[in-house]
Amino acid sequence: MKWTLNEIETFLEVIDAGSISGAAARVNLSKSVVSKRVSEFELALGAPLFTRHAGRISPTDSAIALAERLRPALAELRAATESVAWGDTGLRGRLAITAPMSFGTRHLGPVIADFARMHPDLDLVLDLDDQISNLAATGHDIAIRVGRLSDSSLMARKLCEDPCVVVASPGYLDRFGPLTGPDALAGHPAINYSNVRLGQVWQFRQPVVLPRAGRIATNNGEAIRDMAIAGLGIALLPVFIAHEALRAGTLVRLLPELEPLPLPINAVWLPARPMPRKLRLFVDHLAQAFGDRPPWLTDLP
Repeated sequence: MKWTLNEIETFLEVIDAGSISGAAARVNLSKSVVSKRVSEFELALGAPLFTRHAGRISPTDSAIALAERLRPALAELRAATESVAWGDTGLRGRLAITAPMSFGTRHLGPVIADFARMHPDLDLVLDLDDQISNLAATGHDIAIRVGRLSDSSLMARKLCEDPCVVVASPGYLDRFGPLTGPDALAGHPAINYSNVRLGQVWQFRQPVVLPRAGRIATNNGEAIRDMAIAGLGIALLPVFIAHEALRAGTLVRLLPELEPLPLPINAVWLPARPMPRKLRLFVDHLAQAFGDRPPWLTDLP
């Protein structure tokens, strides 16, 4: 069995892109070169990795399983060679990051821009997606996760904790009156995350009678905020989404004596030894940007 590192990298690019042409565009090669590398990799393995039909290719189950095993091995190989080849010189190569949509658009962009300015020879890719991705399958080097972690196979570093607040618009309170006491939520309609049970989102440190599920649900926190501003119900939001509306007075914090469970914000990555220098420095950069007191918590009413 004889294969090359270029063939492995090209195979993984085709898996990620979903097509020969897509992979060729990502790595700036011709389609014929990408196709040739894939065919030679299949020949070296003695097994087909893709089914081909009408100009399209689809990975086999064996190819998907192989890709999941190759990614962490390739990451560790790159980390080892980078630590020797580049030493303490500037960062190079590629760093792929994935993060939730709302957190990424509202708070992550400027932080990554600062990192990019400090390391002009490093290529950065940022994918924003509310779906929790499998890093071994997608090829991302690092993910930002908001909420409690469930995958114990990943390395993790907590960047900060974001408090959550129960909110409503002034117009909503004008219509239905102020909320007082821990049982005051009962009977009010909650604007909730779709496909998530109410009790999974509305969690408090003390016993609380939860609101009822309202007629509106969405899979995006900023949309929930906008529905609450429109007076369509009450909402439980992380402060990193609600802070501007709280400052502007378009949302009002309710029942401050209640303590919703805070949302941990973590950076997670696949285990690799040694840890790639570009990844270590990026995690340190994130921790410095968001640690202690995140910037969105300043000057809140």
